[in-house]
Amino acid sequence: MSSKLLRGTFILTLGTIISKVLGLFYVIPFYAIVGYKGTTLYQYSYVPYTIFISIATAGVPLAVSKFIAKYNALEEYGVGRKLFKSGLLVMLTTGVVAFLLLYFSAPLLANMVIEDKDQVSNVKDVITVIRAVSFALIVVPFMSLIRGFFQGHQSMGPSAVSTVVEQIVRIAFVLAGAYVVLHIMDGSLVTAVSVATFAAFIGAIGSLFVLFWYWYKRKPFLDELLLQDKGTVQISLTQIYKEVFIYAAPFVFVGIANPLFQFIDQLTFNKAMVSIGLAKQTEYAFSVLNFESHKLVIIPVSLATAFSLTLVPSITKAFVEKNRKELFRQLNQTFQVMLFLTLPAVVGLSLLAEPVFTVFYEHKELGTEVLRAYSPVAILFALYSVTAAILQGINEQRFTILSLLVGLLIKLSLNIPLIKMFETSGAVLATALGYSAAIIINLIVIKKFARYPFRFVVRRSLLIVAFTFAMFAGAFITLKLSSLFLSPASKLQSLIIIGLTAAVGAAIYIFLAYRSKLVYLLFGQRAHAVKRKLRLPF
Repeated sequence: MSSKLLRGTFILTLGTIISKVLGLFYVIPFYAIVGYKGTTLYQYSYVPYTIFISIATAGVPLAVSKFIAKYNALEEYGVGRKLFKSGLLVMLTTGVVAFLLLYFSAPLLANMVIEDKDQVSNVKDVITVIRAVSFALIVVPFMSLIRGFFQGHQSMGPSAVSTVVEQIVRIAFVLAGAYVVLHIMDGSLVTAVSVATFAAFIGAIGSLFVLFWYWYKRKPFLDELLLQDKGTVQISLTQIYKEVFIYAAPFVFVGIANPLFQFIDQLTFNKAMVSIGLAKQTEYAFSVLNFESHKLVIIPVSLATAFSLTLVPSITKAFVEKNRKELFRQLNQTFQVMLFLTLPAVVGLSLLAEPVFTVFYEHKELGTEVLRAYSPVAILFALYSVTAAILQGINEQRFTILSLLVGLLIKLSLNIPLIKMFETSGAVLATALGYSAAIIINLIVIKKFARYPFRFVVRRSLLIVAFTFAMFAGAFITLKLSSLFLSPASKLQSLIIIGLTAAVGAAIYIFLAYRSKLVYLLFGQRAHAVKRKLRLPF
């Protein structure tokens, strides 16, 4: 891999990580401003918006970049420019259609989530916030195509910078807008949340300005490439879009999996809670489940999948070349890296559920209970993403659709009965069962078509589990000792508890990983670099 491509991949990954970190920590001040009633309304609009935006754009930057990179390598630069010019119109049309669909379906969606007059929110409020967020759909698909165009020219800076700018502008508008409406203008909570959801449109505009600036700066270079165009390939727009769709489709299904599971909760949670006489508590519980806990559970998933998915191109190469030994090695690596990073993070989050929830939101018994139950599901989120990516690597992505549909069917079938039995934890259990079924199907397909033996990964997984158990034991003792002097009901004291416990747990886990040489087997030179930088004594 060229140094330019490595540098570009690093820049893009860094931009994504910064964006995700910002997207996590803004919830602390946002929750303080609008409370659980505000986050509930916010989530009612954001889940359907995420589904719409995923369908409209998921995979577009990657698919477009893959298409353009392919023809640029053949010195057919005109083909990529042809896609770009027509694609801008297509994506703008797609965005407008998606906006109109979400805007005019808002009453239908609102009536599906509001089940009882005793609920905190009403149908009119939900319609207002859904319509406020729908405007972003006009801009985001158009923007995603431009990002893909730059990435296809191995120029990752525009995508990375625009992603970070989009997040900064959005979060600034969310927090400032909600605060001004509530505390300066003395406006309603619905208006404040509507402004917060409309921030998605403002953030997209900010990102678009960054991309236009990059286009202005780099257009002379891009035009020079056109002069070198061989012009020997004649390809119709129909063929172009067919190829792009084939590239993008697998990413769409992986991208909408989590929002669809959340959407099922949005459609069924209130119905089930109202049916067992909990209409007044349902939105309080829904906020804990679908906004507050979910934001925290996604943390360990993002890092693990980012590391694991970098190995997928190598899996594709080994599979195409029928190099079975290298394919097995890459699969072993992928599963181990995912588990090595996710398992300790998940166990730590579950153990520290009470102080973590207090730091991010407030001290809540239900919040602690749900986060503790929800944290282990993060392993399933990560495993689904990784197995779905591997299916793409071995050219069996069609089974991604099957596994996702089976998982969603199980979630939909069991959600109401399990919520009636276990209340909020029932929704978590239904999600876990749905994802487990999808993962099992993916693993069966990987075993059948890649003829992959799982024995080695299972053995190595037991070692990782043993290390995690040792980490848990040390962290648990530290948590209990620190809780004798510090209270998890206080934000500051919770932060100290988290710091002490996490430090002890991480030290044990890192020590065992280095002493056993496991970290070198998984990360190679990167592990040596980290050891030198941290000056670890072992």
